[in-house]
Amino acid sequence: MSWRSLLFITLVVAGLWQAYGDWQLRAVHPADGQIVPDDPIQTDLQQAPVTVLGRWRLTPRARYDITARILSREDYSFDALSDLIPEDLALGWGPMSDNRILQDFEIAQGARFYTWTPRKQTLPIPVKEVIEHSANTHVIPADASIGHELKRLRVGQVVHLTGFLVDGARDDEAFIRTSLTRSDTGAGACEILLVQQVKVW
Repeated sequence: MSWRSLLFITLVVAGLWQAYGDWQLRAVHPADGQIVPDDPIQTDLQQAPVTVLGRWRLTPRARYDITARILSREDYSFDALSDLIPEDLALGWGPMSDNRILQDFEIAQGARFYTWTPRKQTLPIPVKEVIEHSANTHVIPADASIGHELKRLRVGQVVHLTGFLVDGARDDEAFIRTSLTRSDTGAGACEILLVQQVKVW
């Protein structure tokens, strides 16, 4: 077999593998209406054990229980946090889980941020409602099994995540801080969730 034939076969196999991966993660299209009516539940902690994952020490700040629609997902492999946080989920609940609202927004993720851009001059709901009913969540798998489940999540699915909102400190003195409110925006407004359980509804 010539090197050209081998290269061609390799490219075909790689293309098929990529197409299969894209098919597995194809978006889900739920029915209209608020498919997730309830807000996340956050419970403050008095004391909780530190979790060590690789180079990171994670300090729990609150227990977190969220059911939400996946508005977008973004995988990371090469940035400074990817060893701890390989995936971000843009999550929506209440009005931000309703197709009739979401159709008026362009949803995007990148550089560890989630953004929404109106498609029309008039917003379907107030800005405050958008901010308080959606969030970019940095998801940390508690173990390999949870990591596998997180990798399979698809845009449009309703997912139930439970775990802890955590601050993190790396052995080179780098650190990350979780948001503890749903009403903030900009840098530092992301929830950092150590995921202990994943359920798709």
